[in-house]
Amino acid sequence: MERLDKAALNALQPPDFRNESSLASTLKTLLFFTALMITVPIGLYFTTKSYVFEGAFGMSNRDSYFYAAIVAVVAVHVVLALFVYVAWNEGSRQWREGKQD
Repeated sequence: MERLDKAALNALQPPDFRNESSLASTLKTLLFFTALMITVPIGLYFTTKSYVFEGAFGMSNRDSYFYAAIVAVVAVHVVLALFVYVAWNEGSRQWREGKQD
């Protein structure tokens, strides 16, 4: 009988929203880095091709494509490394908060 009372009391407690806020935070982080992954490399590619390599350095069209692509690939790796860093720290922070409970 006492078990049933505890079960009924547990059913009346408000739900734990910590997991939902964690999910929302994770989704925001994912969407932010998705936007960065799309815009940063493409923006750097065209910016460096037009203004840096062709404009400032006076390279040919063919050479500027090559070096701008290298800049875009490096940008992809930087954004990916930042995502891994943020995700790792967010996961360890959530793990520490959960462990203190």
